[in-house]
Amino acid sequence: MTFRIDFSRRFLMLTTAVAWLFASGLANAQTQPPIKILVGAPAGGTTDTMARTLAQVLGTQLGRIVVVENRPGAGGNLAAEAVAKAPPDGNTLLMSFTSHAINASLYPSLPFDPVKDFTPLTMVSTSPSMLVAHPKLPVKSVAELIALAKAKPGQLNFAIGAMGSSLHMAGDAFKMKSGVYIVNIPYRGTAPAVQDVLAGQVELMFAAIGNVQSHIKAGKLKALGVTSAKRLATFPDVPAIGESLPGYESSAWFGLFGPGRMGPDLTKRLADAARAAVQSPEVKRRIENEGATPVGNSPEEFARFVNSEIVRWRAVVHYAGAKPE
Repeated sequence: MTFRIDFSRRFLMLTTAVAWLFASGLANAQTQPPIKILVGAPAGGTTDTMARTLAQVLGTQLGRIVVVENRPGAGGNLAAEAVAKAPPDGNTLLMSFTSHAINASLYPSLPFDPVKDFTPLTMVSTSPSMLVAHPKLPVKSVAELIALAKAKPGQLNFAIGAMGSSLHMAGDAFKMKSGVYIVNIPYRGTAPAVQDVLAGQVELMFAAIGNVQSHIKAGKLKALGVTSAKRLATFPDVPAIGESLPGYESSAWFGLFGPGRMGPDLTKRLADAARAAVQSPEVKRRIENEGATPVGNSPEEFARFVNSEIVRWRAVVHYAGAKPE
């Protein structure tokens, strides 16, 4: 009897302690302000999807509530400015994308420094795009397209869903590297750009794979090449553009930043949690379903990458003479 009473008492003490720890942790999460991830793009887009995919698991990793707030406009600069000017306490983060590096050259002046005013945490994912053509265009490969464009300078057109976007720059990088002259036709959004290529109003487009893969499978668009360094497992018969144009590679990327001046301990804690979230089976699966590749690198690696991207896209922006919308 004594053993039973002692065991029951210990079991009660243990369960009470566990309940207290759980309750105190929950109370701590509820009393702290939520961590906000600002997204400089509308809800429903790829950047927004990446942020929402990450937020829930990141919140679990940190024991905090994490919410996503959309602040679209100016190619992502409105959200970036808000984060750049936020206190460096880790409560306001930025899910940014390729335009963070492009805008450094695209905009003549920015209300923030794209390097000094941010603390890189981790790259969440990369996403290659695809060069597609209307089926009636008489080419079957990138090499044939380059030959046709050189034979007919200024007579072929690229549909551009958004000026200054990674897809716009992918096209201008292609022209710069191949030496062809193809005219850019700007649209207000990817959907109308895709529709005009489907209708044959415009011959060519660099597009996110998710926006065109169903049309390719239905034979309504022709896939000429992917912008990744290697062929994709999902489209093994579509060559990498670099196979015909050595050195060409262009992938969109999505990454998590904090404000500049964050302390090293806070930076490490947030970065470790974000990387663990990216590498979790749930988040990896969702990212891959978007046609993207999970990354989850270190803050140092991500910082070096961002610096190299700013230099890389500066050359393309200057070549194209691109201006913000």
